[in-house]
Amino acid sequence: MAKPRNILFIMFDQLRWDYLSCYGHPHLETPNIDRIAARGVRFDNARIQSPLCGPSRMSTYTGRYVHSHGASWNNVPLKVGERTMGDHLRDLGMGCWLVGKTHMAADAEGMRRLGLEPDSKIGARVVECGFDIWERDDGMRPEGPDGFYDPGGALKYNDYLRGKGYESDNPWHDYANSGIDDDGNVLSGWFLQNSDSPANIREEDSETPYLTRRGIEFIKAQGDEPWCCHLSYIKPHWPYIVPEPYASMYGPADFLPPVRSSAERETDHPVFKGFQNAPVGKAFARDDIRDKVLTAYMGLIKQCDDQMGVLFDWLEETGRMEDTMIVITSDHGDFLGDHWLGEKTFFHDASVKVPMIIYDPSEEADATRGTSSDALVECIDLAPTFVDVAGGDAAALDHILEGHSLLPMLRGGPAPARDCSICEYDYSATPLAARLDLHPDQSRMFMVADHNWKMIHFESGHRPMLFDLQADPDELTDLGNDAAQADTIARMYDKLNAWARRPSARTTMSNASFIKYRTAGPRTGVLIGVVDATEASNDTAAKYIGRKATDKRER
Repeated sequence: MAKPRNILFIMFDQLRWDYLSCYGHPHLETPNIDRIAARGVRFDNARIQSPLCGPSRMSTYTGRYVHSHGASWNNVPLKVGERTMGDHLRDLGMGCWLVGKTHMAADAEGMRRLGLEPDSKIGARVVECGFDIWERDDGMRPEGPDGFYDPGGALKYNDYLRGKGYESDNPWHDYANSGIDDDGNVLSGWFLQNSDSPANIREEDSETPYLTRRGIEFIKAQGDEPWCCHLSYIKPHWPYIVPEPYASMYGPADFLPPVRSSAERETDHPVFKGFQNAPVGKAFARDDIRDKVLTAYMGLIKQCDDQMGVLFDWLEETGRMEDTMIVITSDHGDFLGDHWLGEKTFFHDASVKVPMIIYDPSEEADATRGTSSDALVECIDLAPTFVDVAGGDAAALDHILEGHSLLPMLRGGPAPARDCSICEYDYSATPLAARLDLHPDQSRMFMVADHNWKMIHFESGHRPMLFDLQADPDELTDLGNDAAQADTIARMYDKLNAWARRPSARTTMSNASFIKYRTAGPRTGVLIGVVDATEASNDTAAKYIGRKATDKRER
């Protein structure tokens, strides 16, 4: 075993933590992800910082909370001045490359103001969230009356598909993400009723195998310099549809029942009720639709795991497993009908808890191989972990990086000193905010969770929600209006308020610099409150003593 020279940072999109066999799913076998867990550490309490693709990823890439970096919703630009893992790693001599998705929106106005051209070397990195690009593919090329959701989405992949004979103006939709009937009609994957149809594409040409090959091509092309590769998969994110043989692998006997109760459905909480009544919540409340989606969702995960087998076998054959740290995680989960919700935009663990598995090839990590941890871990911990792997000192960047390096823990040391996890969601651009007549400042909510309790605070002024995670691990009983829990709610608010008071904007000078100033500030001749030369210390008054000048006073 050697120390890791490289980092393979694998992120799936919308992968639930409990839909892997190493996390306990009874019917969905994922032996290839499991084998990394058997060689590394599986974190059982890893949570994201926002239950939506864009802000969650921006927190992971910056190592900072959404409240700090400000990219609070999909396509909200990340400010030009925010440093990302790519910036930190390149300073340490490690390249940082993207293969796949980031959901990054560039701060075009900030770049214009600073004179940064998007096609310059520095400008391109700012546009791409600090990564150098092998291939960016956000996996989204939907088109509506106003045009494409992402004009740059899936362009190279579409070219690849056309080169393989999939003729269409948008083969991403017509083949990779749709089925077909016997009359040749496209059965769009956007319609949930088609989710159990096989995608009309050869399996090897679908998105997950394609990105695996691109990741391997990247690694093959690297020389002797250390690298971090963010291999960022698009699936099992919707559109929920998968090619054969995966489309036929799972059926009702394999599905877990939805985690929900009639009491939840009758909630008096306007925000929670509003999310339940969104179209996606209503769709997943239907068992027939949920069954169709689960057919595809489980098949997509199985395909992802099979491709991990292709990737990890190749790493073994080429010796890369001996010098490469491997991280496997997700940007958020998927409610799949749990709690009468679809999608991910609320704070139950179906959404905010994610798989996180880290394999460290170094001998120092031998003692933790195959172990699990229930430490409170956040996705912002990955950026400082990578800084330490690259030979830096993440602790010296604690004025920028708000997470904690997991490297000591991977090597038998203590868990991060954290007494709660934080997650945020800004829903000010959603129809729900309009229905509730909320100002954007009111359309935000925050989750604070420790090992025992989870509380959700609403800036709208609605009462908090509260869950007893020990007595009610499925989070079915909201205790937020239970007077007997007033002390618990007050304690959780103390945690949230302490987090809100943290310094997060002062990122241009380190904490160490301020500590140094306390006793060894610059001797630049500024003397405040000094009565005479005898009180001056450290020669700070040396330039003022024993000097002569011509007398110019008027007599």
